[in-house]
Amino acid sequence: MSTTPTSATDEPSDASQSTASQGTAPTTSQATPRKSSYSMGSTPNMVRSLIVIGALMALIWFMTPRVNTLGGPVVDVHGTAVQVAEDSGWPISEAIDLPEGWRTTSARYVRSTDKLMTWHAGYQSPAGTYVAVEQTRDATRGWVEAQTNRARRIGEVTIGDVTWIKYERGGKVQNSMLDRRTGSGEMTTLLTGTGSFEEMALVAEHLGPVKP
Repeated sequence: MSTTPTSATDEPSDASQSTASQGTAPTTSQATPRKSSYSMGSTPNMVRSLIVIGALMALIWFMTPRVNTLGGPVVDVHGTAVQVAEDSGWPISEAIDLPEGWRTTSARYVRSTDKLMTWHAGYQSPAGTYVAVEQTRDATRGWVEAQTNRARRIGEVTIGDVTWIKYERGGKVQNSMLDRRTGSGEMTTLLTGTGSFEEMALVAEHLGPVKP
């Protein structure tokens, strides 16, 4: 009896069986989420962002109140002084007909040191310095020291029929000229600020009673 030889291809090899049994898992294709163009930081988006930021900054700039380069708006010192004189009954003063270039900067009637009501009128010289007129009734030593920042007395000057005491503050520019009246109910007048003594003397020459 003849024996038919077994072909190498009749039965799969162990390696072939192993490969067939394991198989290959099907590959699932997942779509990659599309990134936002803004998250990619493209040049057009950056430009648009800068434009928005610039617009916001411009809006803030226009909405911010500012004073002009000449030192702020002109203040109606005379109108305020007339009202204060009528309400208080005080013979307060203001600078009248100052030379060209002088400007009014402030006017108020407030409670100050030692609870003394004080009339204040501010002026700016052509050079950009300031001279304030401060007046109160029955001035105390504390009021004078506070208004002059405890400056040292350096002398006197007579302007018209008034003798003014001169004060100079050390370490910071502040000059003062004081006309202090000691009688009961009398008004004390102080000129103070960054103005020179010459500028203060000019203001003193133009001081006059407030008239409607």
